[in-house]
Amino acid sequence: MTMNDVTKLSTSKDILTYLAEQFPACFVLTGPAHPLKIGIFDDLAARLADDPKISKTRLRSAVRHYTNSWRYLRCIKVDSERLDLDGKAAGLVEASHAEHAQQQLAEAKAQVAAKKDTSKPEAAATQADTPAKAKLRKRAQAPHGRSKTNASATTTAIKQQPAAIKPALKPAPAAELKVGQQVQVKVANNTVSGQITEIDRNDLQVQLHNGLTVKVQYDAVYLAKQES
Repeated sequence: MTMNDVTKLSTSKDILTYLAEQFPACFVLTGPAHPLKIGIFDDLAARLADDPKISKTRLRSAVRHYTNSWRYLRCIKVDSERLDLDGKAAGLVEASHAEHAQQQLAEAKAQVAAKKDTSKPEAAATQADTPAKAKLRKRAQAPHGRSKTNASATTTAIKQQPAAIKPALKPAPAAELKVGQQVQVKVANNTVSGQITEIDRNDLQVQLHNGLTVKVQYDAVYLAKQES
């Protein structure tokens, strides 16, 4: 097999699995993570310079994904031992670094909580009765003397009440997308808010507000727009 026949690892998940195999004392995929040596990317780039499976761009993205994860941010505590690629001590976590990591973690959690909180009032508002709906419902439920025709008319009137305006998704032109931009990403049958962290020719990478990073095609990315 020649070098050109080797398939490059294209996702952060696959690259991190490979790194955990090559440097098990440094990268872990389950359980508590270890604080990494400052400049660990440069060490990785040097060690894997001749590895045909990994490109430097994909490697950088995977390391960023690893160090931005909630599991990693939790391990960055004052005076925790940093490790190099071989698992050897490489300095202690400074107070400023620990504070920054905990701030990132708190902000990520707050974003997820805020998204959940904002979805509840919207659901409640959709289900709540308007004065007109409440009046019609009382008439429909009133005992004695109400004909089936009136009840049917009441039900029809309720159904014909105008629905609340819902946010529409506007396709995001590829030429207008940039790293750091806030977008909506279609994941399965749902749309999730996130921030673009990397843009490639055929796809892009988005960090969701729940802390996860996903790789998506351009046609799965939208801009939020309110209907008028």
